[in-house]
This record gives sequence, structure tokens and C-alpha cells, in this order.
Amino acid sequence: MLRFPLRLTAELTRARLAQKSHPALSAVRFVDAAELLHHHANQPISHERIREIISSRSPVVWIGGSEPLDHPGVAHLVRAITGSGRFVFLETDGTTLRRRIHEFQPLPRFFLTVRWDAGPRLPRSKSLQPSSSELAEEGVRAAQLSGFLICFHARVHAQTELAAIAELIQYAHSLDVDGIVVSPGSAGSHRTVPDAAALQRKTAEARKLIGSKWWEFFSRLIDPVVNGERRALESPDESAARVEPEVPASGEGVRVA
Repeated sequence: MLRFPLRLTAELTRARLAQKSHPALSAVRFVDAAELLHHHANQPISHERIREIISSRSPVVWIGGSEPLDHPGVAHLVRAITGSGRFVFLETDGTTLRRRIHEFQPLPRFFLTVRWDAGPRLPRSKSLQPSSSELAEEGVRAAQLSGFLICFHARVHAQTELAAIAELIQYAHSLDVDGIVVSPGSAGSHRTVPDAAALQRKTAEARKLIGSKWWEFFSRLIDPVVNGERRALESPDESAARVEPEVPASGEGVRVA
């Protein structure tokens, strides 16, 4: 059973209450690694931006954008943000995770978040060169053995069947990950309004398969932040869920971390 960190529960609840008097406050802050880090530098180059992130009131920082593990200084960035008391979700495709894992420290506020597109899993490669999914799975297992918290980020696309999404979530459970979030894939400029609405409905159905009300809630919370855009079409209920998602009433599945 997936468990949601009790400390994160409390901080998200406080952030939600604070939004009533400060509507501009966001519970989740998105950081594009490429904006802070240089490919050839071991330290983040924008100390001003780091100080600004640390001084913000957002309890969660999601590091994504162009593959963060391509940047040598990303471990330093994670240490700086977690050291300020924020929860950090570092999103990666996982292909270089096993090689880079030694640069990080397993912390209760740090989730290595492996991005995975929903769809049929390919059979194991027979070639000497492992596939990207095999590399990601190896990275996940290596990280778990080292004591890291793992979150699966399943992305839903318009052509994805709900059965494939269910299979992916079941696969995540089989790996005994600590969290699962589900979000729609990038909308793209070519998508029509009906397509966007259909994708939102499919994503909502997929989130019900997670098996945790709190991770389902967190998925809705990070959606507009991770995707970097507000959808062109939202029903009033969907819009309200993004601005102020409903917090699960019970503490089921919550753990201290």
C-alpha cells in the first residue's frame, strides 16, 4: 500500500490554508534544472535563484525540465533545497540514475521521481545494449537498495488506453515504489479543445487507479505546475481542483517521513 508522508500532508494542508489569504501562494514550485545549472559546472551558477527558491513559502519543489541528471550540479541543488526544509521531487527518465545515484543522499524529504509514459511494456532486450526502460528499472532498484524514496510519474496521452495505464500503475506497485503521480502528457499546440477535454477525463480516471487518495490529490496539485501550462478547456470542477484541490478527509495511507 502506498503511503503519503505525514510531514508533507501537514505542510500541504498549511499551504492550502495560507492560500485563502494569499491566493498567489503555490504549494508546488517548479524549477527547470537548465535555468539554474550549467552542463560543465559542478555547482549551480544562479545562487540568486537558489536563495529565492529557498526563501519562497512553497513546501514542495519539483525539479524537472530538460533531463536534470544531465547537469553535474544537480546533486548540489537538491542538497541546498532539502536543507531548507522543502520536499524535493527530482524528475528523471531514469536512464542515468544508476550511474549518478552515488552523488545524492537518501533523505525523507527527497523523492527520486522516474518519468514513465503509459503504454505497453516492451519485451526485455536481447541485445547487449539495454533499452531505456531497462536502464530506468535498474536505476530504480539501485536507488531503492540505497534507501532512496521513489516516486513514479506516469504520463497519460490521448492515444493511451486505460488498460495500459492500469498495467503501468500495477507495474509501479510491483516495484514497491513509495509514490505514484499521474498527469496528462504535454498538450501541444496541435491539440483541439475536445481532445484536451478527453485527455483530462482519461487522466482523472487513471488517477483513481493509483490506490491512494493522497497521491491522487498530489497528482492534481502538481498537474499545472509540471506541465507548465493551464489547459485551454476546463470544467468549473476541474478548474477548482487545480487551484484548490480537495484534501482527502482521512489519514489513511499516511506515514511519518
